[in-house]
Amino acid sequence: MLNYFLSMLMLVFAIASIIAGIFTAYFGSGKSRAVGAVLIIIGLIVGVLFLWFAGFLGFMGTAPLEFKGVVVDGIVAVVGAVIGALIALGIFLLAIMKA
Repeated sequence: MLNYFLSMLMLVFAIASIIAGIFTAYFGSGKSRAVGAVLIIIGLIVGVLFLWFAGFLGFMGTAPLEFKGVVVDGIVAVVGAVIGALIALGIFLLAIMKA
């Protein structure tokens, strides 16, 4: 259970941090660009840690945590939740437009 939480937390944090950093570095000015660069670096570090824990970076040695079987299950669960939410949103919008 904790492995699901930690693996998805690290994956989503890494992706969101990198995306926020790219937007901040591109659209910001001055100190904002520096903050964007730091966000990108932090996202990359967490992303590498996630890949190491997931077993994709075996050359780095044995990871203190192992997400091997958890990653696929977690991603499938997140994708299923997103698809379910999109279907519900589509039905809601269809019902509103027809009413």
